[in-house]
Amino acid sequence: MKRRRRVKDLLRSGIILLTGMRGLFLLLAVPLVLYALTAFEARAAAPETALQRILRTGTVRIGYAAEAPYAIPAPGGRVTGEGPEVARKVFERMGVRTVVAIESEFGLLIHDLKAGRFDVIATGMYILPDRCRQIAFSEPTYRAVNQLGRGFAVQAGNPRNLHAYGDVARDRSIRLGVVAGTIEHRFARATGISDEQIVLFPNAALAARSLRAGRIDAYAATAKAVDALVERYPRKLERAKPFDGRTNAAGVEQVHYGAPGFRFQDADLLAVFNKHLKEFLGTPEHLALVANFGVTKYELPDRTTDEICRRRG
Repeated sequence: MKRRRRVKDLLRSGIILLTGMRGLFLLLAVPLVLYALTAFEARAAAPETALQRILRTGTVRIGYAAEAPYAIPAPGGRVTGEGPEVARKVFERMGVRTVVAIESEFGLLIHDLKAGRFDVIATGMYILPDRCRQIAFSEPTYRAVNQLGRGFAVQAGNPRNLHAYGDVARDRSIRLGVVAGTIEHRFARATGISDEQIVLFPNAALAARSLRAGRIDAYAATAKAVDALVERYPRKLERAKPFDGRTNAAGVEQVHYGAPGFRFQDADLLAVFNKHLKEFLGTPEHLALVANFGVTKYELPDRTTDEICRRRG
């Protein structure tokens, strides 16, 4: 009994005192066995990555902020729009069939992603240098020429005669609504609109409600978002036309690119997503899908995320 314990002790320490060829074999074999056991234990102790969990369960969680045409809640709990639909197709190519959509406020999307509330932001978020310092973006899925792609939603008849950000800046009695965290907030401030004139909303739906009620005079968003809002309330709202989308600030980019966002630690998930995204973008299937949301082949991206993130922020 004592001898058996002694052998076990020697095996645990990686030392065995045997002679002859058999002893030599065991002397060489024991460290290899111990190494294999150690490696196995290390793998077993390693936490599961987001990619491993998504592939194992066949389920991914996407975060979105409701604003047509980028992310649109639909009946039955499904979310459509350019962002969710492109993400859904890419994940299908990865073998992931179940997409769980989780709504957030636009200004909280990055916070909620980093906190682990969902795996991917899929809402058409612009790639901006300061955002690149907080999260990792996939390659862009569309581009927007913002001087032409900006707009105001106003009450029917445009009673305050608003056709540019400058019109708001010149009259301090005008109230401009924007969604918190969006680039329109930056445009407004860059054009000289005072903070007292800017009314921040958590989402587009509340901004539209305030506009219809007359609590704000205009709602600033992308031209596509404004058109989608006016289409929903054609008797109450209209798009300000003509509209001058220029700003007074030097260095404000005139072209922006939208893309899904990922946590930095999920680099393996991002790499696999990018591989399938590149294969999907520009295909007839992709163009037919995004045509439903007003995106055409002329709005396909022409720059990489790395190039965009290196822009002056």
